[in-house]
Amino acid sequence: MKIGIPKDSLLEEKRVALAPAGVHSLIEAGHQVFIEKGAGECSKFSDEEYEKIGATIAYSKEEVFQRSDILAKITYLTEGEVELLHENQIVFSFLHLAVGRKNILKELINKKVTAISYELIENNDRLPVLQSMSEIAGQLAVQVGERFLCSDFKGSRGILMGGITGVAPAAVVIIGAGVVGFNAARSALGRGAQVIVLDKNIRRLQRIENLLGKNVTTVKANPYTISRGVKFADILIGAIQVKGEKTPHVVTEEMVKTMKKGAVIVDVSIDQGGCVETSRPTTISEPIFIKHDVIHYCVPNMPALVPRTASYGLTNASIEYILSIANNGLSEAILRDDGLAKGVCTHNGFCTNKIIADTFELEFRRLHFFSSN
Repeated sequence: MKIGIPKDSLLEEKRVALAPAGVHSLIEAGHQVFIEKGAGECSKFSDEEYEKIGATIAYSKEEVFQRSDILAKITYLTEGEVELLHENQIVFSFLHLAVGRKNILKELINKKVTAISYELIENNDRLPVLQSMSEIAGQLAVQVGERFLCSDFKGSRGILMGGITGVAPAAVVIIGAGVVGFNAARSALGRGAQVIVLDKNIRRLQRIENLLGKNVTTVKANPYTISRGVKFADILIGAIQVKGEKTPHVVTEEMVKTMKKGAVIVDVSIDQGGCVETSRPTTISEPIFIKHDVIHYCVPNMPALVPRTASYGLTNASIEYILSIANNGLSEAILRDDGLAKGVCTHNGFCTNKIIADTFELEFRRLHFFSSN
């Protein structure tokens, strides 16, 4: 098969969908890889590096789209990119269709594109591709929160994360005890912060206590405990993820109004709509805004801040799925892996994800494949 890797530029994206190691695996398996010129440069992967292992450098996004059976991207599809897709093409990416535009979804359906969302692929009740990025986002959430507590930024609280003898450390309140929340808690604890994690799932809270110890305070999440935690926080990290759905606003605007002046909100859930009512997407170059005297950091693609690490992580997590389809064909790959099938959102002219179909009032049709063996 022919696999294409375009350069993602949406939201100032700096990651590349496949590092050279992943491209090498595809070429060793007998496939062709087309990569857009400069796609890996922000991750410090040169065109020459890709060429040495047998990839073909394409000099435009259009060429990559036209020559490829499978496209490996990172960010969601733009209207211009959807126009470049051809019938029956396969697309891997973090598509976030549930919070996207209906016209893009309908165009994927009209072109009979098989759209596979990385964030929906499952493996033993885990989301392996999303998890690789969530580990990064959890650690970065603490780093950026700490950055904007410092007084070199106008409006900040001027607090040292770990405090000093006789002076209390910063209070880091994390809503959500999944992969993002766990990594944020571990990172904040390592910096000496006072860490509080809220989640409605007691088993997740128990896991955090078991792994991180009693220095982390765990609290059952409900509107009352969330409102108290929000008021106490120097850094509030929104780490809620509802698989395939828009994230609910568990932190209301009225709660934000009660926060300390200069406190920092890092809404990691913003790629699925955000869990804080006052959040709105920001960019890497303009990452924050202030509302109700509270600093909001809402960059949807936070892992792009560390593009080399993130590109390696994404490659490690995604290459087996891309290889499976390239080696075996779409039908066989889906039949062999029910977790991969759960990532398929559109196929053969229909929406194959019920949540997305219901969200946009479109016809839903279950995936149905026959083995060619």
